[in-house]
Amino acid sequence: MAVTNKCPARVFTIKNGNADPLHIIAKGRDRWAHEALMAAGSKGCNPISNPAPRWAAYVHNLRAFGVMIDTTTERHGGSFAGHHARYVLRCIAMAGQDGFEPCCGTSVMKGGAA
Repeated sequence: MAVTNKCPARVFTIKNGNADPLHIIAKGRDRWAHEALMAAGSKGCNPISNPAPRWAAYVHNLRAFGVMIDTTTERHGGSFAGHHARYVLRCIAMAGQDGFEPCCGTSVMKGGAA
């Protein structure tokens, strides 16, 4: 059985305030999480409405490459009441070209064209 990569590498341009644009290459779940945050806009994403195995890890990886993401804590009720995180993208992010294949994981390219 062949395994297909549902989230191949893609370049994203990140603009944090007045800083120079940053180009990152994300793939796999990091790419999926970044695109989910972009689509969610100011309402953000949480693990209840956007289930994924390791949201905190994806956000950690993206932050390590300079993507500004806020975290707020929200309470929830139900049989297993508690709290969960909501993640909101706080930078301008633009998706670029698909098809890059970095050696592994998510990577960053500072400056220059992607």
